Amino acid sequence: MRQPPRMRSWPNPSPTRNLAAPWMRSRAYWPTANARSPSWRLKNPDAKPRPRMNILAIETSCDETSVAILETPRRLRANLVFTQIAKHRPFGGVVPEIASRCHVEELPGLLRQALTEAGLDWRDLGAIAVTHGPGLASALLIGIAAAQALALRLDVPLLGVNHLEGHLCSLFLDESAPRFEDALPFITLIVSGGHTQLIRVEAPGRYRLLGQTLDDAAGEALDKGAKLLGLGYPGGPLIERAAQGGDVRRIKFPRGQPTEHAAGLDPELCFSYSGLKTALLYQIKANPAAATEPELKNTAASYQEAVFDALIERSMRALERDDVKFFGCGGGVSINQRLREKLAVMAERAGTRLLLAPPKFCTDNAAMIAAAACRQLPLAPDAEKIPRLDVHPELIFGVFQALEN
Repeated sequence: MRQPPRMRSWPNPSPTRNLAAPWMRSRAYWPTANARSPSWRLKNPDAKPRPRMNILAIETSCDETSVAILETPRRLRANLVFTQIAKHRPFGGVVPEIASRCHVEELPGLLRQALTEAGLDWRDLGAIAVTHGPGLASALLIGIAAAQALALRLDVPLLGVNHLEGHLCSLFLDESAPRFEDALPFITLIVSGGHTQLIRVEAPGRYRLLGQTLDDAAGEALDKGAKLLGLGYPGGPLIERAAQGGDVRRIKFPRGQPTEHAAGLDPELCFSYSGLKTALLYQIKANPAAATEPELKNTAASYQEAVFDALIERSMRALERDDVKFFGCGGGVSINQRLREKLAVMAERAGTRLLLAPPKFCTDNAAMIAAAACRQLPLAPDAEKIPRLDVHPELIFGVFQALEN
């Protein structure tokens, strides 16, 4: 009887098994001529140590596969991003299994392409960084498996980076931005499809959570609002496009102010978007024309304005209670032009300088992961230790692993 073709296996999450996928364990995948084996230093004790920068970073927390190489905190040698939007659009959202398979297929080529674009060799790398949370567990596992295999093969430090900390560090990738250390302390708003948080940054690795969403994130509210309006996926860019030229005051949507304390946080600095989505649903049911032209642009503009007004109100309140000179905003939603305009007005009123990441660094990318690792590496207690990183889908902001057991 003819045997069915053998399917490609997936990384085994069991802690007792090798996390590297079969294509990573293959000798054909790894460059043997230039890479240094783990015993390289034992065989060459007098050799000149390689530079500790040139951080190669991997980002696979959701539906973007990205690889970047950062030479210094401000010099980016390569930043490659493969987006999977077209693959997930038919399903109206991210499918974890599809995302994981795409990471497996695209990551090897991106790794080689990044080295070529940077004009570097494998032995020129000083450290490997990878997102280890928060995100989709199966997607995170692919990046972690590749990063662990690379760090072990090249005998370089391995750093696990908090995805949200990467968004924070993306604010300082632009040459026009101040140095991270010069901006301290500052307040930042992280706003994406999965997170909405106000954070006070006191020092590298020291963060204080001021407020966060108690239900849906701002990006999720935009995505679900776009779906209710029949705009499709991804909702953020589509609802922004539909809102152009619309009247932001045509429909009065709620701003969702929590009234009860949650997790010890001040409710006046927290967010809630569940009521806003319900209000949009009732608006469409009461007036179906609101989801069709010519009223669609007014509905989209009013809804988007309600999402952003909540962000501005809480951020302004945080600035009024603190004496900081800088306010930053990062995450995928921060690419929205209307939000940027409102943030600029808010910062001017508060007398603070606004820090925004360049649009190409707003959405998920490995450059921001490398930037976070760049500040993390000097704090590593043992630069020669290669830890085993675990997947942390619900990783809390400010909790990250840097060469620890």
